[in-house]
Amino acid sequence: MSKKKQIVIGAMILANGTHSASWLMEEAQPRASTSIDYYRAIAQLAERGKFDFLMIADTPAAATENLQAWSRSPLYTNVLEPITLLSAVAGATTHIGLGATASTSFFEPYNLARRFASLDHISHGRAAWNVVTSANDYADRNFGLNRLPPHGERYAKAREFVQVVEALWDTWEDGAFMYDRSACLSFLPEKLHKLDHKVKYFTVQGALNIERTPQGRPVIIQAGASDTGRDFATEVAEVVFVPSGTLGKAREFYQDLKQRMGKFGRHPDDLKIASAISVMIGESEQEAREKLES
Repeated sequence: MSKKKQIVIGAMILANGTHSASWLMEEAQPRASTSIDYYRAIAQLAERGKFDFLMIADTPAAATENLQAWSRSPLYTNVLEPITLLSAVAGATTHIGLGATASTSFFEPYNLARRFASLDHISHGRAAWNVVTSANDYADRNFGLNRLPPHGERYAKAREFVQVVEALWDTWEDGAFMYDRSACLSFLPEKLHKLDHKVKYFTVQGALNIERTPQGRPVIIQAGASDTGRDFATEVAEVVFVPSGTLGKAREFYQDLKQRMGKFGRHPDDLKIASAISVMIGESEQEAREKLES
């Protein structure tokens, strides 16, 4: 008898909508992108609908060229920082997973490990990190670069970045902090594991200053579509976001990723694959189809 599987459903939240003209609709909320009340309401709605997680896409930049065109499509131009946003959403929800996008090209591993560990504690074990390498030259100019490093190099750095972050999350064993007043002992020294990492991209020697998180480690999400990206996803991720345009392409992508799992000593069931869909809603099927065609 085959094992019963549970479908995983998530929502990627773009306050201004995925279509460049969504914000022009009468029912749209023009300032939703900086409204924490909007995000809390969306998260609560998704939670009532039994969604497993919601994810906030992000890029650490605003367009600085062709501004007349970008002014008509305000995607990412005026948005809240995702980890900060989800820390506020955590207090308004109970069960839904909270995924924030953060780039390995523009953070340091220690700061990011600490932020996601904090989000996992704040949310009681619901944090997820959507790992991206970024492909946006507007972003690299904000960090002293003229353009991003080559694709393969970005993924090589990302791989080491994730290794360092996960090692930092493992700084403390479970039960390290016990706050024994009678013994005047807040933690057990033998349960701290100092990191001594010095490889190609990062040198990190020390320990994360926050105890092991409720999940042990926050969930890793990835969305690599290239051959290198697919290998990276099957090596490090627990959830892969697949922006497939058709059912056939989604199946092909699914099978390819599952077949790669063995290369990294992982079982196919260790990876959940979330294929993207866009939903048109109407009072009737005809109304929904009219919206699709308009």
